[in-house]
Amino acid sequence: MSDMNKDSSAKLLVLTGGPGAGKTSLLTTLQCMGFPTQEEAGRTIIQDQQRIGGSALPWIDPNAFAEQMLGWDMRSYRHAQQESAPVFLDRGIPDIVGYLELCGLPAPAHLDKAARTFRYDQVFLLRPWPEIFVQDRERRQTPDEAARTCEAMERVYSRLGYQLTEVPRGSLEQRAAFVIDRMNGRG
Repeated sequence: MSDMNKDSSAKLLVLTGGPGAGKTSLLTTLQCMGFPTQEEAGRTIIQDQQRIGGSALPWIDPNAFAEQMLGWDMRSYRHAQQESAPVFLDRGIPDIVGYLELCGLPAPAHLDKAARTFRYDQVFLLRPWPEIFVQDRERRQTPDEAARTCEAMERVYSRLGYQLTEVPRGSLEQRAAFVIDRMNGRG
C-alpha cells in the first residue's frame, strides 16, 4: 500500500446508497488497490438462504433478513477494527435501519442501539445510476426502489449524525481516486 493510503485517520469507511449504484464494483477496485474490505451482507445472505430453502429473505421475512444482516455487519465491524489500515465496508449497520424503514417496519431497539453504538469514521454515498443498474436473482428491486433506498440511507445516516460524502459518477478509477482523496482529507 502506498504512503498516500497510510496517512488517513479514517479507519472504518462505509460505501452506502441504493442497489445498482456501483458500490460493490468500487469496493472491488479499492480492494485491488490494496485496501482491506468487507463485503455486503445482503447479497450473500440471500444466496445462502436460497441455497438452503431458508426464509430469512427480504421478500419472505424482512425481520429475519434484518437480523441476519445485523449479525453479519457486527462481525464485519469487529474484523475491520482489527486491521491496521483503513477498511472499506459495503454498507454498514445503519443501512439495516434504512432497509426496515423502507419495508414500513420499525427498527427493534437493539438494532437502533447497534446503529448508534457501532460508529464508522466516514460514509460515502453512491446515488442511483440507471445506466449501470441491473436486476438479478438477488437484486429484485426496481430502479424506483433503488432511488428510494438511497434516500432512506441518506436519511438514516444523517439522523445518526453522519456527514455523508457523495461520490460522483465516473470510471471506477475516478471514483476510487475521489474516495481516497476524501479519505485522506484532500479535496
